[in-house]
Amino acid sequence: MPTHILITGASRGIGAAIAEALTSTATKIVALSSADGDLADPATPDRLWHTSLDQLDGRIDILVNNAGVFEANPLDAADAEWLANWNRTMQVNLTASAQLCRRAVLHWQARQSGGRIVNIASRAAYRGDSPAYWHYAASKAGMVAMTKTIARAYARDGILAFAICPGFTMTGMADEYLESRGGEKLLADIPLGRVAMPDEVGEMARWCAMQAPASMTGAILDINGASYVR
Repeated sequence: MPTHILITGASRGIGAAIAEALTSTATKIVALSSADGDLADPATPDRLWHTSLDQLDGRIDILVNNAGVFEANPLDAADAEWLANWNRTMQVNLTASAQLCRRAVLHWQARQSGGRIVNIASRAAYRGDSPAYWHYAASKAGMVAMTKTIARAYARDGILAFAICPGFTMTGMADEYLESRGGEKLLADIPLGRVAMPDEVGEMARWCAMQAPASMTGAILDINGASYVR
């Protein structure tokens, strides 16, 4: 019986690498992208869960929450604009993931089957980010706390949860950020001497989803070239 997997944000970058790493004869995958629905709409996550469940024959074994936005929100923006930007990032990065995690937990409890959640957070969750990205750092910190809570609450049900915190990764989004912040200076802070590649994050997600021992549930895994060792 194949393992049924739902992945969000899978059209490019880290999400596409995760989908590729998880694709095998032993898996059946629904890989969602923004074309499937706007996660900024609170109604979208539940709709995508149900349509994905139908495509996966009524059973989802693994949920990978990768979808997210990284949009500047300057402190001196107009009040309404700043709040709207904050709320959009929270909805897409955290609330939509929480809605899908909730659906997954309820699904596994009803089936008494157990399952795994892999949430893609960021090193910004614990080191913060630049002044225009309060909302991004806060959303990813919330994702880490949510992952730990799920792990603590449902381990007895065989429901496992992991979070991965990439640093800079060679995606289009990271390329733009590195260029805007002076790439050479930022790279100098990474002992490995380079940013992570999407396939490296993909392999870590695959391992958490398919192979990580159950006793690791709640683990928060860094992949940042030793640029921030806790």
